[in-house]
Amino acid sequence: MTKRKTQIVVAGGGAAGLGLVRKLGAKYSRDTHDIILVEPNRTHVWKPLLHEVAAGSMDANADEVGYGGHAARWGYRFFNGALEKIDRVARTITTAPLLDEEGEVIIDRHTIRYDYLVLAIGGVSNDFGITGVRENAMFLENRRQADRFRRRLLNACLRVNERRQRDGADARLPICIVGGGATGVELSAELVHATQSLRAYGLEVFDDSAVEITLIEAGPRLLPALPEEVSAKVLDELRALGVNVRLETMVTEIGKKSVSTKDGRTMEAEMILWATGVRGDHAIARMSDLKLSGQGRVVVAPTLRTETDERIFAIGDCCHCVLPGTETPVPPRAQSAQQMADHMVGQLDRAQKGQPLTDFVYRDKGSLVSLSRFATLGSLMGNLVGGKMAIEGRIARLAYMSLYRMHLIAVHGWVRGPIQIAVHEVNKVTRPKLKLH
Repeated sequence: MTKRKTQIVVAGGGAAGLGLVRKLGAKYSRDTHDIILVEPNRTHVWKPLLHEVAAGSMDANADEVGYGGHAARWGYRFFNGALEKIDRVARTITTAPLLDEEGEVIIDRHTIRYDYLVLAIGGVSNDFGITGVRENAMFLENRRQADRFRRRLLNACLRVNERRQRDGADARLPICIVGGGATGVELSAELVHATQSLRAYGLEVFDDSAVEITLIEAGPRLLPALPEEVSAKVLDELRALGVNVRLETMVTEIGKKSVSTKDGRTMEAEMILWATGVRGDHAIARMSDLKLSGQGRVVVAPTLRTETDERIFAIGDCCHCVLPGTETPVPPRAQSAQQMADHMVGQLDRAQKGQPLTDFVYRDKGSLVSLSRFATLGSLMGNLVGGKMAIEGRIARLAYMSLYRMHLIAVHGWVRGPIQIAVHEVNKVTRPKLKLH
């Protein structure tokens, strides 16, 4: 009698999930294990670079990873679908029907069994229940949203250019970004770079004055994860670029083309982007009875195993993990997601062998922020420098670039990874500086 394969299902193909299935596929034989990645998208783009996709500075088609080809290469299976329900008793998941642009069913609802389930479905932007956010603002949570932002940006710039050519009017494009974290800060600088370059791409009367960028932050400073001196330098750099930065400003309502704040002001904005932190996807509460935190993340023990079910784990932005000796959860950042994925390989092996699981150890390697081609600043921490050190300039830029290279190694391995890095560098030289389609 043929022994049933051990089936490990990973829901979510972001940095954590994709890195995990690659390592699991390489570790286990297809004769004994069936590794399945469940993901609603067909390609992967590294989330920290979505602001470049949104501004047109990066052509995601050149850097995306196709799940189907990646699965064939690394020995796992890719199922194109979104997680809809978890049945802990039957140890199955159900995927939602996959629809095309016309609403026609491509892949119907499916049920997939699991021996072990790893949730890596990421998070969503926290709207804090503010009126109009979900209806009127844009987000940068995935490739589709970044592409939508880029198309709207280009169309808006073309309209301003047309009005200036036709009427000689001093037409302007007001853009409002809510949230002074890494996404908001980096997008603000990337938009300045993009709009400065548009004149060379056929927008003859388009100049720096055409776009008005406002960055709103409710807290007293930008980038709270970085040291105060670095945050202050970022603030100075953005203001020198012409970005209107408003600190300690709380948004109370988002209109179709307006942003209202607690101090009674209302700002007009042709485009509004919401980037105010991460919470768990609201769908998690509907799909299972797993214990959730106040921010909707799946509560896990330090081992990354859920407190509700010993067969279910969670990693990345969707999990709430408080480690021994700490009071706050592991931050939802790319580096923590990758470290959790690495840890999960050993955890799943120990779980199958009936061995005790080990606690996850988070190593904060620091934070870096890139202000497009204008500046790169941040801090390095831990074993990298034996403490904590603020960096900027060329050293910071090299460190920032190394983050994406490390991601490519995690996704493609030590043989194909360097090849992908070389291709990425060639693309930066040979392709246009802006993607205008």
